[in-house]
Amino acid sequence: MTNNRQRIFGLDVFRAIAILLVVMSHGSFLLDNTVLDGFPYFHTIDGVDLFFVLSGFLIGSILLNDISSGNSFGLSQVGHFWKRRWFRTLPAYYLVLLANYYVVKEGIIKEDIHQFSKSYFFFLQNFKTPSVGFFWESWSLAVEEWFYLLAPIILVLLLKRFTPKQSFLYATLLLLVLPLVFRWRAINPGIDDFWFDVTFRKVVIFRLDSIAFGLLAAWLFRYYPEKWKTARWTSAIIGILLMIFIVRYKVPAGAAYKQTLYFTLTPLSAALLLPLAQQLRSAKGFLARTITHISSISYSMYLINLALVAEVIRDNFPPVSEFDSLVKYGGYWVLVIVGATFLYRYFEKPVMDLRDR
Repeated sequence: MTNNRQRIFGLDVFRAIAILLVVMSHGSFLLDNTVLDGFPYFHTIDGVDLFFVLSGFLIGSILLNDISSGNSFGLSQVGHFWKRRWFRTLPAYYLVLLANYYVVKEGIIKEDIHQFSKSYFFFLQNFKTPSVGFFWESWSLAVEEWFYLLAPIILVLLLKRFTPKQSFLYATLLLLVLPLVFRWRAINPGIDDFWFDVTFRKVVIFRLDSIAFGLLAAWLFRYYPEKWKTARWTSAIIGILLMIFIVRYKVPAGAAYKQTLYFTLTPLSAALLLPLAQQLRSAKGFLARTITHISSISYSMYLINLALVAEVIRDNFPPVSEFDSLVKYGGYWVLVIVGATFLYRYFEKPVMDLRDR
């Protein structure tokens, strides 16, 4: 298990729930033939939104520390921020990108090799247009990388005129409003569920506000810590009620709400859970260690779970019976967790450790 020193357990729970929801959803097609109707899927908000909000909260806290330290925050500091972020995310991404290219090119999984291009190396595959047919799950990584790139630059520009507190808030509001405006201008009443997913949910310029809600939470925690602490239960209850509304309010993919406010309310509901999660500092026992481990390997789990595990099983060892589908779904989970543990321990973490040398 992963060492849990210097971690906030509540945020580990947040991250672990996010990746478990994603893996559960991505592997569900292995159970199409099971008699357990709908198992294991249950309706909840998108696990990726939990990732986005938590990522925004963590990088927002880092940026707030940097701009409030008393030292000037300029391109040198931005470069240091990018270096640390990219050591954390890029090596494992490029390794798995090449692995995806191999399994598609060799026909091991049934995706379209012609959809692969150099845009994947620069996270441009879904910047403003849909990306389909190859390494589908990379869409969210592109959203995060562009956010890492843009947010510090916006801060540098605003700091030339405003205080750190004002600059961070204005940058956050800009990143909250612009994607909503872009989505509103792109409303398409005739869209179906598939094209809604790839055209709105998975396009960078439409989803940057999901991470910005994490920035807003970081700003509130920094400048209003007492209110952050005392409001934790009220905030969590409101967040849960908002999640219930989001899940139960069913509208067609072509509805204006679905293409606009849905992507605003979902990360907002997740952000409202952060005050409670952030104040759960530690926990002990096997379950706590398991949650911390899942949290630690979550990025590796995200990278490998769909194409390199679920699709390999589907396209080479398709379930032949209801019992077989259950066995293979269980095997899918084992392979994802074991494979991600290996990738984290022997590649992701050693590369991360290089950034401080």
